[in-house]
Amino acid sequence: MLDVMIRMKAFLLAGAVALIAIPAASQTARYDVKTMNFDLWCQETAKLDPDRCDKRTPEDEKSFEAYRAKVEKYEIPYLQRKEKEQLFDREVLHADPTDNPLDKNYQAQTQSVPSPNPQ
Repeated sequence: MLDVMIRMKAFLLAGAVALIAIPAASQTARYDVKTMNFDLWCQETAKLDPDRCDKRTPEDEKSFEAYRAKVEKYEIPYLQRKEKEQLFDREVLHADPTDNPLDKNYQAQTQSVPSPNPQ
């Protein structure tokens, strides 16, 4: 029993190291970055009068662009971290073949496996 626990810890550690070693530049996932709306920002975040928001003064536009740049600076790293956590959860923590046997996993059954001798 102790041997199994040691192997499991080593497996989890190896998986974590492998995920950390993946360079962020090689990720091809697209992130769903929501575009911000000036009118919503103006009324909800800046709490400005609706008449002033309709005017869209250059100062308000500048404030909105600064706010949007600040939010976007943190949004992509957040989404990358969230994706890594989901991948770790799916591939390492819940990748137990006894809990997810192939005969009950339709997606794994339907994946095509290339033949070793292509003709």
